[in-house]
Order: sequence, then structure tokens, then C-alpha cells
Amino acid sequence: MSHILIVEDEAEIASFLAKGLTADGYTTTAVNSGTSALAIMQQVHPDLVILDIGLPDTDGFTVLQHMRSAGLETPVIILTARSSVNDTVSGLQSGADDYMSKPFSFEELRARIQLRLKKDTTTTTSVLSHGDLRLDVRNRTATVEGATVELTAREYSLVEVFLLNPGRVLSRDELLEAVWGHNVDAGSNVVEVYMRYLRRKLGSDRFVTVRGVGYRLK
Repeated sequence: MSHILIVEDEAEIASFLAKGLTADGYTTTAVNSGTSALAIMQQVHPDLVILDIGLPDTDGFTVLQHMRSAGLETPVIILTARSSVNDTVSGLQSGADDYMSKPFSFEELRARIQLRLKKDTTTTTSVLSHGDLRLDVRNRTATVEGATVELTAREYSLVEVFLLNPGRVLSRDELLEAVWGHNVDAGSNVVEVYMRYLRRKLGSDRFVTVRGVGYRLK
């Protein structure tokens, strides 16, 4: 089973995460500082890192930058009390794969972990593709027939879910959980709105609507 490194200086949160993830079948290691995290990553080579930003010795952004500079491409989910747009952008630009704000839902975190680990194990390169649509996972860019298509972070994440599940019909609830988590009301039409955005940018016939079920990448 996958090994998850928890980098969190709040003992209660670290213990909660370790217990929950262990119950899900993961192997976990928890450390409470950036220095310890960088040291242990050279020894245990985790499959995914849950990284707090507010660490006692150095902030998580610096840890993340050290990881990427050292060539470590381990998926990283930032978990932090900071929730400003600037912090989110800083985390993603530093090389984070996902970003969650405290307080958080463990169910949402579990779904995001599963998505990141699935992506990591199903792709041997940093590119996802389907027909003429290609996503550069590391740079988070999209192209159609070689031409760059500007996507927002949410649009990119939505396309990524489809490319990780080619040919499968994805329900509205599955898409909500994977892309927005529990940050939107279940009655929201945000999925429908973003599907219109994607059809406008990537082609009106690229996604098939399966009435009463969901959407499928054509």
C-alpha cells in the first residue's frame, strides 16, 4: 500500500491524519518540521506528502521548493490554515499538486489523495492525452492540436479528472467531489457551468452528456 508522509507540527492534527489514513490501509510517517521532512524523504521515498505551511523551522513553501529543486516529483497536498488566493497561488506555483484549507473534511482529503495517487500510478510521464487533447501535468498547461488553450485552475482540474478516467461516465457528484470537494453546495450548478466553459474552449463535441447519469470524454 502507498506510503504517505505527514508534515504537520500540530500533534492533534498529525495524529488524526495518521489514524484515519492508517485505517484506510496506507502506511504513514509523521514529522513536525521541514528539516525532518526533507531528511526522511531521502530515506523512505513516500508516495505522497501532506504538507503544512506553518512549520516551526521553515515554511512549507520552502520545503516544497527544496523538494522540486532536488528533482523529487512526489505528489504534494498542502494543508494549511491560510486560505487567501495569494497563498493558494504561491503553493501551486511552488509545485504543489493540490491545496486544502483548515478546517478540512477528511472525506474530501481522502478523495484528493486517491486522485493524486491514481494519477501518479497511471501515468509514467508528465503528460496526459486523449486524441488531440494533451495536458502537461507538471506545468499544468493544456493544448489542442498543439495549440495552447488557456484554462483556469478549476477547468484544468476538471479536464484532468476526465483524462484519468477515459471512456468512463462520471457523475455530477463524482466531479463535484474530485474538483470542488465540499466547498460548494450540493445543489449548485457549478459542474454544468464549467462543462459549458470546457466545451467552449476545447470543442462543443468533446464531452458527451449522458442524460440522468453524467458526462463522458468522447
